[in-house]
Amino acid sequence: MEFNPLPAVTTFAAPVFVASVALEWWAVKSGRAQGRYDTKDAVASLAMGLGNVIINTLTGSVAIWMMLVAWPFRILTLPFTLWSALAGFVLYDFIYYWKHRFAHRARWWWMEHVTHHSSTNYNLTTALRQPWFGPFTGLIWIGLPMVVIGFHPYVIFFVGGLNLLYQFWIHTEAIDKMPRWFEAVFNTPSHHRVHHATNPRYLDTNFAGVFIIWDKAFGTFVPELEDEKPIYGIVKPLNDHNPIVIAFHEFFGLLKDCASDGWRPHHWIGRLINAPGWSPDGNHNRSTELKFAYLEDNPDKRDSPGFPK
Repeated sequence: MEFNPLPAVTTFAAPVFVASVALEWWAVKSGRAQGRYDTKDAVASLAMGLGNVIINTLTGSVAIWMMLVAWPFRILTLPFTLWSALAGFVLYDFIYYWKHRFAHRARWWWMEHVTHHSSTNYNLTTALRQPWFGPFTGLIWIGLPMVVIGFHPYVIFFVGGLNLLYQFWIHTEAIDKMPRWFEAVFNTPSHHRVHHATNPRYLDTNFAGVFIIWDKAFGTFVPELEDEKPIYGIVKPLNDHNPIVIAFHEFFGLLKDCASDGWRPHHWIGRLINAPGWSPDGNHNRSTELKFAYLEDNPDKRDSPGFPK
């Protein structure tokens, strides 16, 4: 079966992205919507988005090739119909949940994903603050099961574009809560604000792309609480608007930590595969330790959402 490349939906949506950012910026600055815009931070996010587009354009053929290598080993060949596209969209989001969760639980992948979390603001420009590593961390290989099942790589990239397109609008404080039925099934601005927060109870939660049901099924869902507003950014604030620093600071931080270990490759591997904050000396500062440290100072919060029971 022959497949022609399907349109890159994010490319066609670019004018909508720009118009939406301009509208939100105006609404926030004029007091018509909740949120915060810092000009330097927003410009840095836009620069990161532009760099991501350029790098992905240059490396896109590599990503496609990686998928096509697995295509001859497929079990089935699924036709591109409405139903197969819907099934592919749901399956892609399920895989995205795990891909996203791994990106927070292994420092090798976190060094790429941290870029997206580095802003202390939360607005539509945050959605455009994307990494510059392309397919080089290998995380894209997590999508290979879809190829083996029988979804053509072009179809996977198409539904992946739709998934990314959906996630754009949830990066905002201008929308409070959606209807209850929508909040129960789909990822929303409220759910995703939690994901971008550094509050101890909110760390490493709400990994969903489109369907929040994955987080509810696998125990990583935490609701946004009215009495605890999210504090955005990363645990170690970056405090820099230079796109080069934003893109590669964690990569160089990882190299520095490995260098401090001396010639101990098993320590290097430990840093790569363990969660951010892991240390070979046992003095960890992972999200788990941060949560327990918070509970020591706030024992009344034990058993509340986001904390271990």
